[in-house]
Amino acid sequence: MIEWTIALTCAFIIGLSKGGVKGIAVVIVVGMVYVYGGRASTGIVVPLLIAGDIFAVIYYHRHAQWAYLIRFLPWMIIGVLLGVWFGNDLPEDIFKQGMAGIILFSAITMYVFDRMKIQKVPSHWSFSGSMGLMAGFTTMVGNLAGGFTDLFFLAMRLPKNQFIGTGAWLFLIINVFKVPFHVFVWKTITVESLMIGLYLLPAVLLGLFVGVKLVAVIKEAHYRKLIIFLTAAGSLLIFFR
Repeated sequence: MIEWTIALTCAFIIGLSKGGVKGIAVVIVVGMVYVYGGRASTGIVVPLLIAGDIFAVIYYHRHAQWAYLIRFLPWMIIGVLLGVWFGNDLPEDIFKQGMAGIILFSAITMYVFDRMKIQKVPSHWSFSGSMGLMAGFTTMVGNLAGGFTDLFFLAMRLPKNQFIGTGAWLFLIINVFKVPFHVFVWKTITVESLMIGLYLLPAVLLGLFVGVKLVAVIKEAHYRKLIIFLTAAGSLLIFFR
């Protein structure tokens, strides 16, 4: 019973995140790994993420900023391919602790920049390239890309709705791109995993509804600070889980 409670809570958080409350996705990874195991949980989570992405694109699509998406997406695709190739043999603990450290450092840097009122947007290709590669690699290996994509869009100074709308398209494209690798290479998406996902789908839909309502009442000035805080807290959760 406790396993289903955790799984349903994680599915709700998937919907909450896709509805616009960013920075909390790491809770999904930790909870689903506890219930289903590291590799198997990715095959259950990806279809649920796609369901949330479809809703987010329908609801927020008019806010998407394609110039930023085009800068980021090719690097993320390369990162996914690297994750497919190297991710099978990578020790899970080393991977997660390393990614947690990078995400925490990035979140602290973003917070410092905010406190110093630095408004300059990073424009060099190396920034979008490094963030995109890490986001692609981590989303393939452990569905942990949210920290890197959130920090990239924060660095671009995107307003709340543009932040959500651009991310919605990015993750819909990437998560669909990942499906063949999960089906044919890692064999983590199966009939069984899809059936589990069907049981969890109503919780995702409920989370989407709640997420949209919450985002609507969060003030623009507070949204950015909330994402930085939740991203940093999530990275600490990976460290100490």
